[in-house]
Amino acid sequence: MAEVYDQGGVKIIPFYLPQFHEIPENNKWWGEGFTEWTNVRKAKPLFEGHRQPKIPLDNNYYNLMDDNVKIWQAKIAKEHGIFGFCYYHYWFKNGRKLLEKPAEQMLQNQKIDIPFCFCWANENWSKNWDGGNREVIMEQHYGGKQDWEMHFQYLLPFFRDKRYITVHGKPIFVIYKPEQIIDLYDMVKYFRKRAQEEGFPGLCVCFQFPTYYADMYYRADIFDYRIGFEPVYSRNIKSLNKPGTSSSIKLLRNIIGERAISVYRKIRSGSSKSWAKPQYLSMYFYDETWETILNAEWTKDFLPGAFVDWDNTPRNKHGLMYEGFSIKKFEKYMKQLVDRAEREKKPMIFINAWNEWGEGAFLEPDEQYGYQKLEAIKKAKSH
Repeated sequence: MAEVYDQGGVKIIPFYLPQFHEIPENNKWWGEGFTEWTNVRKAKPLFEGHRQPKIPLDNNYYNLMDDNVKIWQAKIAKEHGIFGFCYYHYWFKNGRKLLEKPAEQMLQNQKIDIPFCFCWANENWSKNWDGGNREVIMEQHYGGKQDWEMHFQYLLPFFRDKRYITVHGKPIFVIYKPEQIIDLYDMVKYFRKRAQEEGFPGLCVCFQFPTYYADMYYRADIFDYRIGFEPVYSRNIKSLNKPGTSSSIKLLRNIIGERAISVYRKIRSGSSKSWAKPQYLSMYFYDETWETILNAEWTKDFLPGAFVDWDNTPRNKHGLMYEGFSIKKFEKYMKQLVDRAEREKKPMIFINAWNEWGEGAFLEPDEQYGYQKLEAIKKAKSH
């Protein structure tokens, strides 16, 4: 297995988006031939000095159905200090999957030689690219033990692969937005139990999106780690300094147990309201966010995160972007982050992202910077 506590210090793991190939659902919902490159190609600058569209180096608008692409990605990642990828994994009720083929192909091809793990992107599939409740085109449902077992059986061959990333022998499984899972405690407990029954010492379960930490149903004993998913975590850190569990929820949990919480959540879930669509472009400062990242309090269960840059206007002109990125700054901040992670004996840094081209968060080579972002990672790891 690809153990993070093997020699080599802190491991850098970028999140990996598999939406660079056609699927029937996207062709139906967005138009024939749609992939993530569709958004990237059609992007336009919104003001003077706004650099859009982002263009991959040598016009490499690749197709992830080609194993040679995945072999190339693995090669350049490892050459520049990347330990492995965290694939986004889209699983819905009754075994419905989206964008699963790149990972399934990777599982069958040992030439794609890089460690990996999964992040379950457990949100609604909507026309607004944010997992919200408006214009939902595939709703997320979690079911019960029968559904959990089906999901676990799908994951098991990946967990058993020698490239799968582990912590003390436990496969890492990240959940994107745990607050959306009503029976979260029971489901995670079931997954851990099944992992032990299959011969693993357990399952290392992490959560990614920081809103769960401030959620009224939060409980600290479910997860092994919480990930500093950047730049979202640092942008909202003031509201995330303390768990948001309410006193009434704590009382219910202590007196009646977790099952009462699940029932209570099911009653409340029917009254949830849709999010308001943003009507303007939000701008944040790169240096300020990195200063927050580097000076944040790190608890024992916290895994630090990083981000390359951010500009999701290719997906939404009323989106969000950061001002002030440069290769020199990115390299400097990554060196400082790696140094601190080494000092505090953190096993991993999760970085946003390997190939989120539609959000401006990518390490892959492009026409503007070539391989300089990857070179910055390499220097941060080796200095």
